Amino acid sequence: MDSVAGQEARGALPEGLGDAIRDTAEEIAALLRGTDDTSIPVPASEWTVGEAAAHLAQANKLIADIAAGQKPVHGDGTAQSLAAANERALAEFEERGAVPLAGMIVEQADAFLDAVAQPAGEDAPLFTPLGPMGRPELGPYLLTHMLGHGYDLARALGRPHMINRARVELTLPFLIAAMPRVTNPAVTTGMTARYTIRLWGGARFGVTLTDGAMDASPRPPSRPDCTILTEPVDFLLMALGRRGPWAAMARGHVLTWGRKPWLAPRFPNLFTAP
Repeated sequence: MDSVAGQEARGALPEGLGDAIRDTAEEIAALLRGTDDTSIPVPASEWTVGEAAAHLAQANKLIADIAAGQKPVHGDGTAQSLAAANERALAEFEERGAVPLAGMIVEQADAFLDAVAQPAGEDAPLFTPLGPMGRPELGPYLLTHMLGHGYDLARALGRPHMINRARVELTLPFLIAAMPRVTNPAVTTGMTARYTIRLWGGARFGVTLTDGAMDASPRPPSRPDCTILTEPVDFLLMALGRRGPWAAMARGHVLTWGRKPWLAPRFPNLFTAP
């Protein structure tokens, strides 16, 4: 992408999001270009580095195509269907080379930025694997997905990951939109509770359950039952199923208070990470 196109793409997104998408893709690519062995297993995953990178290349293309107005079919929004769709897509895509995949990941991130730089109706829905979304959620969706799998690749290769507070805050529009779509009925059925979630640095949002029905909003509830203050990187890793709450709490990275503080450990279990 040339510099003018890059500036136009970034102007179509919230401040900092375009740069975060581009920089995250480049950092993942740098990880891959630094290894000759893509058969290394990814910790806590059935995938190798090559398979995880191939999935990222495919997912970046999928989200770029969605941004361009296409309606690709990739599961029905449930964790099981998304996993099955991912495995089918990987089986049909043979590339596992580090350098070609690195190039694809960056190329498709650029394609997304080009697509969102084009004018579009504000109310036009975009059809994603997690249901209809607007452009304000789709960019954070792409960033969230890259950060999650970028973290996996960094762990597998013994390198620093690319998640930081600023990038976590940029994922929030997607996470807030996705939370009601990935609830765990085994935990939420019949549950009534009001949560305020605060990240170190100031970002906050609310999650309310009313007899099992969930609503997530950038505006916290006026009288929360439980307030959770958490370090941003731990928050995202817990949200993506990469880290459990007890480890974060043991490091002092999660603090809770309110009328029902015992609701805090239940919060990560309200969701099934897709």
